[in-house]
Amino acid sequence: MSRPPICARCAAIVQAAFVGSLLMNLAARPAWAHAGEPLAPHDLWGAWLEDPAALAVIGLASWLYARGCGALWARAGMGRGIPRWRLWSYSTGVLVLLLALVSPLDPLGGALFSAHMVQHELLIMVAAPLLLLGHPLLAFTWALPRPWRKPLGRRIRTPPVRALWRWLTRPAVAWTLYAIALWLWHTPRLYEAALTSEPVHLLQHLSFFATALLFWWPVLHPSPYRRLGAVLAVFYLFATALHGSALGAFLSLSRRAWYPAYEEGVARWGMTLLEDQQLGGLIMWIPFGALYPAIALGLLGHWLRRPNEQAGHVPIVPASKV
Repeated sequence: MSRPPICARCAAIVQAAFVGSLLMNLAARPAWAHAGEPLAPHDLWGAWLEDPAALAVIGLASWLYARGCGALWARAGMGRGIPRWRLWSYSTGVLVLLLALVSPLDPLGGALFSAHMVQHELLIMVAAPLLLLGHPLLAFTWALPRPWRKPLGRRIRTPPVRALWRWLTRPAVAWTLYAIALWLWHTPRLYEAALTSEPVHLLQHLSFFATALLFWWPVLHPSPYRRLGAVLAVFYLFATALHGSALGAFLSLSRRAWYPAYEEGVARWGMTLLEDQQLGGLIMWIPFGALYPAIALGLLGHWLRRPNEQAGHVPIVPASKV
C-alpha cells in the first residue's frame, strides 16, 4: 500500500501534537474535579481535566480516523469514500470535544449550572453531529490491518448485532432515548448526584453523548435508504426543539432553585442560585428553539431543491478492494 496522502498525514500529526501538548499541560497544572472545591474566578485558567483517560480516548479515535482516511485515499484516490469536508468536520468535532471535556469549562461546570449547560450543549448539539458527518465508521474500518477488516465486518453483520443496531437507530427509538436522557438527568436528585460523584458524572456525559449520536444518526447517516424523509425529519427535529425549549423555559421561569448544590460555587462568581439557573435555562432554551428548527428547514429546503439526488450519499469503495 502506498503512503497515506499528505492531507491525512498532516491531520494525524496535528492532532497528535495537540493532544500531546495538552497532556504536558495536565502534568504541569493543578487539576480540578466536580466533587472538589468549587472553582473560583482566579483559578479558571489553571483548571484542566485531571483524568487523562478522556484525552487518551479522543487521541486514539483521532489517530484511527486519520489513519483510516489515509489508507482509504491511498487505495481509492484523494477525497474518495470520505471527502475532505468530512475530514474537516470530524476534526472540528474533536476540537469541540476537547473544549467541552478538557478545557476549564469542565471544572467550571462544577461551580456554575450555566457553564455545565454550555458543556452539555457542546457535546450533544455540536460535537455529536460534526463527528457523525465525518463518517467515522468507514474510517475506523480502514484504519484496521487488512486481514482484520472482513472478519470484523462479518461479525458486525450477524443478525443479532444488525437487529439491535436497526432498533437503536429507528427514529422513534433514537428520539425517545435522547429525550429521556435530557429530562432524566435534569431532575434535581440525579443532577446533583453527578456533581458530587465522578462516576455518576461520567455516566451522565456518556449517556448524553451516546443518545445524541443515536439521535443524529437517522438525520445524517450517509446511506440514502436509511435517512429520514423530508417531512419526517422536519417533525423529528421540531419535536425535539419543542421539548428541549420547554425544559429550558421551566428552568428559566422557575421561582425556586432546582440545584442547591451550586450554592457555594455561584457565591464565588457573584451570582445567586436562581440567577445562575435562569441563565442556564436560557442557554438551553434559545439554542433548542433556534438551532433544531433551522436545521430542519435547511434539510427540507435542500431536499426540495434536489429531490432526485441521494442527499448525503458518498461513494464507497467496493468490498473486493477493502
